[in-house]
Amino acid sequence: MHSPSRLILPFLLAAAMTRVAFGQVPSRDGIGAARDLYASARYDEALAVLNDLRPTEAPGSGVDLKSVEQYRSLCLLALGRGNEAEAAIGAVVTADPAYLPGDAEASPRVRTAFSDVRKKLLPDIAAKRYGDAKATFDRKDYLRAAAQFQQVIALLDDPDMGGRLADLRTLAAGFLDLATAAATPPEPPKPPAPVAAPTAPAPVVPTPDPNRIYTAADADVVAPVIVTQDMPRLLPIMKQQARSRGVVEVVIDEQGRVAAIAVRESIQPMYDAQLLAKGRDWHYQPATINGKPVKYRKLIQLNIAGQL
Repeated sequence: MHSPSRLILPFLLAAAMTRVAFGQVPSRDGIGAARDLYASARYDEALAVLNDLRPTEAPGSGVDLKSVEQYRSLCLLALGRGNEAEAAIGAVVTADPAYLPGDAEASPRVRTAFSDVRKKLLPDIAAKRYGDAKATFDRKDYLRAAAQFQQVIALLDDPDMGGRLADLRTLAAGFLDLATAAATPPEPPKPPAPVAAPTAPAPVVPTPDPNRIYTAADADVVAPVIVTQDMPRLLPIMKQQARSRGVVEVVIDEQGRVAAIAVRESIQPMYDAQLLAKGRDWHYQPATINGKPVKYRKLIQLNIAGQL
């Protein structure tokens, strides 16, 4: 009588040979196997390999979510499964909002599909990343917050945004200004100037645009300096409804005067009204580009916790 192991072994060998005969590729071959199958127009088999990978973004996992979903979307589009392809593209865009396949990576149809999905998702992604950057700023991690606000601005300037969320870009630029200023250490004393070397040709200097309102996101701008910026006192009648923090936005003209002021994060309605009235009397040394005064949009963070 044969032992159970001698009876089972032939079936295991036959199953392994069947797997090879039908062109299946072990999942350990990973992204490389899926890529080769896609290049050979074996889209269903490539999808089977991708499904076995169980992608994760955990460090050291060896499997990259963006790469898996990228090839998944290409295979699904090739198979005409548009709705599933859109979901896979959405996963790629969420993981890397700046990613868009180039001419050498994908056909015009695939690039159009990616662009359509990005147009849908980018506003929500930008808003979430702004929220993350603001939370980092509130934790006083100013260096990291500045980098996050720069990424938010780059995302809002993406052509697929189509100019949407302009107000959010203004807020992000203002907080970038605040975070950069808070993260910048004081300058050390300057050493004596060395003997002048032969001068190179003078660089081309930027010319300010008199019709433009500059922000911290613009290069070559020296931010305005406070001359007077007195804050109103919180009256007892206001304290019950007051929040400890708020944000006000000002536009400072070329003479350092407040040309416009608006509350972006309210402290208390009556206090906000006093703040708007008092803010019109604030004065600054104006922002400059190459020594020439320019208009400047600035966010001012308020903290009245000591008055509550």
